[in-house]
Amino acid sequence: MKIPKMKYLSLIVVFLFSIPCFAQLALEAEDPPNKKELPYFFKSKIEDIESELNDVKSGKVVQIATSPGNRPVYAVYYGDKDQFDSQANYNSAVAARNPVFYARKSESTKPVIYFLGPVHGHEIEGQVGLLNLIQIAETGKDHRGREWPLLKQAIEKCRVIIVPNGNPDGLVRCPYDSFVGLPGETMTKYGQGTRPDGSLWRWPQAKSLHPMKGEVGILGAYFNDDGINMMHDDFFFPMAKETEAILKIARDEAPDMTVSLHSHNQPPCVLQAAHVPVFMKNRVADFAEKLNSHYKNVGLPYMTYDWLSANLEDDPEFPPKKSFNLVSALHHLSGTMSFVFECSHGTINEKDKAPIVSYDGILDVQLHLYEQMFQYLMNNRLYWE
Repeated sequence: MKIPKMKYLSLIVVFLFSIPCFAQLALEAEDPPNKKELPYFFKSKIEDIESELNDVKSGKVVQIATSPGNRPVYAVYYGDKDQFDSQANYNSAVAARNPVFYARKSESTKPVIYFLGPVHGHEIEGQVGLLNLIQIAETGKDHRGREWPLLKQAIEKCRVIIVPNGNPDGLVRCPYDSFVGLPGETMTKYGQGTRPDGSLWRWPQAKSLHPMKGEVGILGAYFNDDGINMMHDDFFFPMAKETEAILKIARDEAPDMTVSLHSHNQPPCVLQAAHVPVFMKNRVADFAEKLNSHYKNVGLPYMTYDWLSANLEDDPEFPPKKSFNLVSALHHLSGTMSFVFECSHGTINEKDKAPIVSYDGILDVQLHLYEQMFQYLMNNRLYWE
């Protein structure tokens, strides 16, 4: 896909004259420097997205939304879309006791898989993985030149939707292109933001003011330029155009499996969506355990405990603490097997002086996730007939 020069010019004009449009945050005196020299394959910058999409030939690139900062949000589609003979939305079909009224899925229809890149702008590891996945779809090799034949074959058998980054505003504001070897506190500062006095919002208090406007110091990369955290948008009345576009893809495509890519300071793991059916939680738990075992077997970081993948009851007591988030909404719109995947940032702290993943390790964690997703879907697909 070649983005016309006039489009570049129009984007520049929009960036110059549209308000608000937040620029990259300046580092403060106590902050460690941003590492400028990153491996070629570690494509974590905003310009890496359009550079990669300009080379797409076998897929179809579509701009699905424009952020409050007037930045494009793209989706890349591989494989022809099957007709599912839909006659009802998913919720109504379930009320009629059969999701086939929403989408007729059989052995004659292709599996559909949806990769949603970072909606938290600083969690760039998912973007790195997805831009390399696009390269594999196009050439069979990642940007290191390594071949991934199983991934290439799986892509060719499926309908695949890739959103490389769901929050370009947050990506641009974040002053770091990687957090490998940097303190976790630095990631928290620029990821979730600060109060006017400089104190860190942290998790989960960073969700206590939404939209994140008013008494705010640093607007963290969690949020778009309107202060919206898409993971916790108002899904019945979305505040962000990016959220609308992400949900519309699920509604239109009826994906069998959907991952929302995130990152944290711990080893990689799958997180369950809350407020989804028990049978789907069981499937996600099964996949999470298989993925964790796979990481262990191939020598990648893995969880040494299983509570994150467990099928836990949602809010048995007051007050509620399990939110109906973006991943929950994606399931209820389309019936998809949706979950969060948390990659490792590679940050350090007082206890862990060395990062648990390298740049290569981050990419391997991502690509092995995608490979295992395709494999699980091929072997455990649900048919709606």
